[in-house]
Amino acid sequence: MSEAVQTAPRPHPRNTGFAWRDTPRPGRRLTDDQIAQFDAEGFVKLDGVFTAAELAEVATAIDPLEAEHEALVRASGNTLRLSSLDAITFTTHIVKRSPVLRAFAAHPALKEICRDLIGPDVRLYWDQSVYKKSGKPQEFPWHQDNGYTFTEPQQYLTCWVPLADVDEENGCPWIAPGLHHQGTFAHWPTPIGLKCLEDAADAVCVPAKAGDVIVFSSLSPHRTGPNLRAGTVRKAYILQYAPDGAIAYPANGDPVPQDDPERQFKILEGGL
Repeated sequence: MSEAVQTAPRPHPRNTGFAWRDTPRPGRRLTDDQIAQFDAEGFVKLDGVFTAAELAEVATAIDPLEAEHEALVRASGNTLRLSSLDAITFTTHIVKRSPVLRAFAAHPALKEICRDLIGPDVRLYWDQSVYKKSGKPQEFPWHQDNGYTFTEPQQYLTCWVPLADVDEENGCPWIAPGLHHQGTFAHWPTPIGLKCLEDAADAVCVPAKAGDVIVFSSLSPHRTGPNLRAGTVRKAYILQYAPDGAIAYPANGDPVPQDDPERQFKILEGGL
């Protein structure tokens, strides 16, 4: 089926017999209402989780790493994997290169969020900065995080941390609520990443202030719009967490345990 007519999501070939697992209540950090929203809609925004000083330290750690990556993008002909010069850069696995970011990935607030929404035994699964530039305004298409590399359990967690205020004008997330209950969808390639939906009529725009965290399921289809605020960079740090024991299934190759000690370290063991 071509991209032009593919409007309804189809299940990923490995997505057979999926059943969404509701989150136990009560939580330690999240309220019952926040957990209920996460289960029903696939996301929840938590206000005022981090201080300005904490975010400044994170941005100071990321900025030179992103600049190095941007130079690689330029040297590669202005595109490199998902990164595109003057549009968007994805700088991955940066906990390996910064003690500040490694410590932030295990921030007490993030540990509490993971304990409430995942369980007592959790590893960092993935981390990346995403800097959206205004030089070449570009959206990033509808996708699920588990659509890039199918992972079991399919339910894991993305914590989208804005390093400055984000809104519709500069590229905040949009989320399609409720579709996470269906598990992982088939995705198809586009010039700017994988895609699982053409559009979502009930999409929710999720602006956030610096210090907030937008928490969503790995199964929640989401997109970000272009940064239309001239001369600015919309900066975000993305941290994903999975239950200890998660296994990734690359399109080509053998299953891979998600336990790389350098970048997929434990942040919770027995709830601590």
